[in-house]
Amino acid sequence: MMFLSGLVGFVLLLTAEAGVGNSSKVEFCFETPECLLFDLICETSTYEVRHYDSVKWASTKESSYAFEFAAPKMFTRLFKYITGENEGGKKIEMTTPVVLRMPEKKLWEKGDFTMSFLLPSEHQSNPPKPTNVDVYIHETPEMNVYVKSYGGWLATLSDKLKSNELSSALDAVNAKYKKGHRSVGYNSPMTILKRHNEVWYIVEGEPVCNTSE
Repeated sequence: MMFLSGLVGFVLLLTAEAGVGNSSKVEFCFETPECLLFDLICETSTYEVRHYDSVKWASTKESSYAFEFAAPKMFTRLFKYITGENEGGKKIEMTTPVVLRMPEKKLWEKGDFTMSFLLPSEHQSNPPKPTNVDVYIHETPEMNVYVKSYGGWLATLSDKLKSNELSSALDAVNAKYKKGHRSVGYNSPMTILKRHNEVWYIVEGEPVCNTSE
């Protein structure tokens, strides 16, 4: 564990500062000019550990039984925000990824979903204030994240399957992580090929990079 702690520090010292930047720096981020950047700490056969810097987002919440019902409402609110529904009527460039905080619930239960649009670099220091009371600006702290990537379409069942796969892999190596996961999408609904989705669990304590194999 002491070795891993030193490795994390060494990796972060050598790599460029993670934040919001040119999408060419991330292989699977190719639909928007800017993307959420990260430093790769380590990679196993089942997951990655990444480091993210603190960044600002525009977010909104919706209570629903399923992601498929909540997502259109949340996306519409946030899209209106970046296309002028803000103080000053500013047009804000779309970035990737779009991050969803998924509620911990049974499939038949209602829960609170949160969708977040990453603010581009030019608006990170002073984001335009939303005029819709259901949209708000917030900042995520610097963090390490366990990540599992997958292709295809982000939906309730695929998200449940992949989040369970990641949590099982983490439990198998006694990794500590915050309960509640994020579902992360990098593509427009119009994109058919080379889709990229992720499941995130936020690391607690030192990240674990070994597998149970």
